[in-house]
Amino acid sequence: MNVKSIALFTGKVFLLTILLVFFFILGAFLSGLSEPAAGAEPTPSEAGSMMGALLISSLLQAIILSIIILRSREAGWKLTGAVFLAFYGSMAVIPQVESVVYLQSQLPPGMVPKILVMGAIVAALFSLSGVFILGKMRRGGAVETAKGRSAISISEWGWKLMLIVIAYLILYYTFGYYVAWKNPAVQTYYGGSDPGSFLAQLSDIWVSTPWMFPFQALRALLWVLLVLPIIRMLKGKPWEIGLLMALFFAVWSTQLWMPNPYMPAEVARIHFVETVSSNFIFGGLVGWLLSRRYPISGKR
Repeated sequence: MNVKSIALFTGKVFLLTILLVFFFILGAFLSGLSEPAAGAEPTPSEAGSMMGALLISSLLQAIILSIIILRSREAGWKLTGAVFLAFYGSMAVIPQVESVVYLQSQLPPGMVPKILVMGAIVAALFSLSGVFILGKMRRGGAVETAKGRSAISISEWGWKLMLIVIAYLILYYTFGYYVAWKNPAVQTYYGGSDPGSFLAQLSDIWVSTPWMFPFQALRALLWVLLVLPIIRMLKGKPWEIGLLMALFFAVWSTQLWMPNPYMPAEVARIHFVETVSSNFIFGGLVGWLLSRRYPISGKR
């Protein structure tokens, strides 16, 4: 990239960042999230911190999503739909599926549906704006096609998805225990205690909530379903797509920077470290694995 291209990209990212902040504010207003519950009104200091965190988070999201859009082989409404699916799913659906399980007593009634509505508004507006501003609304004549890649066989899908699920379960419970659950503040927030070891923790989960393991496995598959269209559109080598997906999966953890009355700041910071690291590894694996094609004949 030359200086002019870098300057143009920077300007577009800045514009998309400002728009994304506006979309978040608009989405919060239209969904009802801007109306704080009784006793949960933010102080001026908290409101300022929230706006600063929103601006930084939006900037990082805009950068990564802009790179994804520009590196796509597709354009127009097909690209817009894929960006919306990945954006909405990763920002709102995946986290709120877990909120329903773990935060029923912490969140007020109706909070999760409002977050889902806000997420849909933000994702739709940004996807359309991003594709248009970055010049990808029209296909043009230079759209590339995948080269040297064969169709994925049923058996290949099988072992790849199995590997993804196993990796997700290992990452989720390992980081969840050693990074988050070992902290007394997290234990107090969720009303639990440390059984003393990682294996003891898994044993407790197996005894008390055995359905949690297949539930988390389904979350891993849901994440694959949400980002697969984007992965199949991206140009680049498998490691490049893997790195981009690692950043994409991890960037949504920046939402934990924003102060909120329903989760203490210390707990949010711990969850940020936990999720940004585990999601980075998981996203890298998903992107690398699903962008790498193995010919059915076995030839490379």
